Amino acid sequence: MEAVLFDMDGTLVETEQHWGTALHEFARRLGGRLSDEARAATVGTSMRTSMTLLHDDLGLEVTDDQLLVAARWVEGRAAELLAGEIIWRPGARELLEDVRSAALPTALVTTTPRPVAELVLRRIDEAFPDLPPFDVTVCGDEVPARKPDPAPYRQAMGELGVDPARCVVVEDSLVGVTAGLAAGAAVLGVPSLQALEPAPGLVLRDTLAGVGVAELADVLAARDGASLPA
Repeated sequence: MEAVLFDMDGTLVETEQHWGTALHEFARRLGGRLSDEARAATVGTSMRTSMTLLHDDLGLEVTDDQLLVAARWVEGRAAELLAGEIIWRPGARELLEDVRSAALPTALVTTTPRPVAELVLRRIDEAFPDLPPFDVTVCGDEVPARKPDPAPYRQAMGELGVDPARCVVVEDSLVGVTAGLAAGAAVLGVPSLQALEPAPGLVLRDTLAGVGVAELADVLAARDGASLPA
């Protein structure tokens, strides 16, 4: 294993509820209610996709300019909520500590734009005073295409100088899992608000609790073993 690449929202930290709050508040501003199904579909997606899903769910037509205004409002409201203390997903901090103790290169790859992501990254950094938690961070406004496109993970792997086939991606959403697999990595999927279906190269767990470097190596080995001829 050459590197471990982590998603942020819903994978490492409990921030998805803040995005959910912002989305529900914006739906109410438009005079409607965002359905649970539409909210789940937004997990891990770009703001444009999320805003399109929201308007479609409310039965509203929307222009490109209106999508931009909506995205800015939701990002701003989410930023207000994210400025507080972070809550780690079960086992996430311990896993990151184990990976860093093993001197494995790490990257954080998030669809969240840099100005908002930095609010969370500062809190994560505070938990690792002796060694920065990530060698590389890639945000949603810094890539040519966002998840489920593999571009964000490929960009991070390129900056790390690692072989994608020797990497493990840790994700909670369908778009993230799709991006990680398409980038050539083995993927550990730990769903939060969205169910994940089995796929080649994907190992599913209910939680990161009890997951360490050895278990990540098993994810890679499972993918490699499955690809061997019978």
